[in-house]
Amino acid sequence: MPVQHQWDYLFAIGTIFAALDAFMIGANDVANSFATSVSSKSLSLKQAVLAAAVMEFLGAVLVGARVTSTIKDGIIAATSFQGNAGVQLLAFTCAIVASSTWLTIATRLSWPVSTTYSIVSSIIGVGIATGGWSAPQWGWNGGKGLATIFAGFGIAPGIAGGFGIVIYSLIKYGVLVRDDPTKWGLYTAPLIFFLVGAVLTMAIIYKGSPSLGLKDLPSGTMAAAIVGTAAVIAIFSILFWLPFVHARVVKKDHTIRWYHFFFGPLLWKRPAPQDAGEHNFVPNYHIRPENDIDASAPAPTGENTDSEKGDEKEISEIQETSAAAQPSNLADQVEAHPIVGPWILPKNLWIIARHRVFPFIVKVLTHGSSVDIHAMQSRKGDKDAERIASIHARARQYPNDTEHLYSFLQVFTACVASFAHGANDVSNAIGPFSVIFHVWHTGEISGSRTPVPIWALAFGGGMLVIGLATYGYNIMRVLGNRITLMSPSRGFSMELGSSITVILAAQYGIPVSTTMCIVGSTIGVSLCNGDWRATNWRAIGWIFLGWVMTVPIAATFSGCLMGILLNAPHL
Repeated sequence: MPVQHQWDYLFAIGTIFAALDAFMIGANDVANSFATSVSSKSLSLKQAVLAAAVMEFLGAVLVGARVTSTIKDGIIAATSFQGNAGVQLLAFTCAIVASSTWLTIATRLSWPVSTTYSIVSSIIGVGIATGGWSAPQWGWNGGKGLATIFAGFGIAPGIAGGFGIVIYSLIKYGVLVRDDPTKWGLYTAPLIFFLVGAVLTMAIIYKGSPSLGLKDLPSGTMAAAIVGTAAVIAIFSILFWLPFVHARVVKKDHTIRWYHFFFGPLLWKRPAPQDAGEHNFVPNYHIRPENDIDASAPAPTGENTDSEKGDEKEISEIQETSAAAQPSNLADQVEAHPIVGPWILPKNLWIIARHRVFPFIVKVLTHGSSVDIHAMQSRKGDKDAERIASIHARARQYPNDTEHLYSFLQVFTACVASFAHGANDVSNAIGPFSVIFHVWHTGEISGSRTPVPIWALAFGGGMLVIGLATYGYNIMRVLGNRITLMSPSRGFSMELGSSITVILAAQYGIPVSTTMCIVGSTIGVSLCNGDWRATNWRAIGWIFLGWVMTVPIAATFSGCLMGILLNAPHL
């Protein structure tokens, strides 16, 4: 059948709200994925946005189709619509409207909710409004029903927390608390790279794009690919990463630049400069000042020397002088370039475009990636700042030299988590949208084998990235250091534990919540501090409440909307 132009308005509404849903998933869920990396200072906010732009998009496009099918088909059977394609189109349009609206409200209120549960609950609502209480697949339904999805409510945080505990305990007792932890960190790093490489390979194979057919490979071939790829990554870490980090951290060679990484083994013989150690450029990953619990650890290597402080003061004065000589904001730009005569003159139009419109657009687009997340998380100047500081004081901080090793690993792991997230959570917006597009385009009921267009996955992946870049900070500010003290070693363990859980869930077609996985993993790693008071249980409770409230709110909204439209009087 040809395109159903009588339903153009429903397709337009569905497209707009699918874009909004994907945008808010980026601002809410993708922010969860990178909150640990930004909070631990392994990545700046701008670097996190760049990493997400690549990995989220690739994950969505390459391996997003399988979980999208589960969201689209497993909750409501196509027979519930009694062969009426228009009703199915209306149902999924109402679902995406309800889901995106709830996510917008929650994100605006800095409430990290489950975007998976939001769309699932919305589909439940329209299913009940269409076919009654029996319409949704309440049971297990071969691993695709609601019982499977809601089982993840407790299973996902529990499994992720378990993985987080195991991974961080191995790092803590195998490296961090030992004498000369930096040496042990270097010794064990290739094993960590091997593990992360294996996880990434499993993400690609087990959730492989149908067009590649990787999931149909023989089990022996899969095992060889996983082990072989992980081994290659570990070997590359030995050849290139180890000598590079050894020169930076152990030799204190301040002349090392990023491109020296490709010198590989030649760096072992590279002599350190005579003033090595005088200029320490290992970042300070410590979140708070040193206290008694850190007494056995070396002083922060990122602490500035007197000479460095003098240099910083001089640089600061230069920056202040430079800032005073240039317009600092949009108001200054307007004052420095006044409009003379009618605004319609070409010269004035150029001034308006260059010094008013363009700076305003740049400010809007870059604001989300230039805010100070750490100041927001510490609640500086807020009445809650003292409580957050007390929570941080109960978690030990380890030497910056050692933590620096795990900052590299955390960036690698953040990319794995981002790839897995793009594959898993793009389905929350594109699943319903694929139904809307199929029905509008063909006039037929969308069944279990309806293909998901690649352009739709690319569209969803793009909106995920834009959401993180422009509004993700509003969720990041209530995560990370607001839950427990962060560091690269802790953040690495949290992200790897969470991504392993997401990959296992996607392997079995179970759409779990990335929010639940990262929060569960964060709790697990926080418990390894040995003091339950090192965790912000109030924040955890607030997040858990958001998960619970998502179900009735989204389901009621979508169900009422569907019921009103379906039964509205008409001529």
